[in-house]
Amino acid sequence: MIRVKKTKLPGVLHIELDAFRDHRGVYIETYNRVHYRTRGIDIEFVEDDYSRSRRNVLRGIHADAKCCKLISCPLGRIYVVIVNCNRRSKHFGCWQSFELSEKNNAQLFVPSKHGVAHLILSREAIFNYKQSEYYNLKRQATFRWDDKRFKIRWPIKNPILSRRDEEGHVA
Repeated sequence: MIRVKKTKLPGVLHIELDAFRDHRGVYIETYNRVHYRTRGIDIEFVEDDYSRSRRNVLRGIHADAKCCKLISCPLGRIYVVIVNCNRRSKHFGCWQSFELSEKNNAQLFVPSKHGVAHLILSREAIFNYKQSEYYNLKRQATFRWDDKRFKIRWPIKNPILSRRDEEGHVA
């Protein structure tokens, strides 16, 4: 079963999943179209991806004009920031942080035109995501993790970044 809660960012949803745990480990149903559809998430996901990173790696802020995402952290612990990147929205630049981990079994539904960034807090972690569109770099915008307009409070001063995330590129 899933429980869906609204967040302070319109359209962004926090999803709690039930886990079955016993002496063998854990079992979690991470997606069931009927359950999500009846809770207002009627999106057809077409691609699943994941990244595996080590402590202090920060990926993002990546936004896409068309793509919705369903994100989770099945291994480790990550600090996730979602930012409204829609310049036409009165909520442009508004952000909210969340912690996703293998222990809390939470997911986030992220609508299009919202940027996602995540920082690895554990020794290593997997960031898992379903996408409603096929990946297209030309449609992506990358905002710097420390973009002055957003005033994001990160629990790190010197993260490990890719060149793309260091430079930023708004499409």
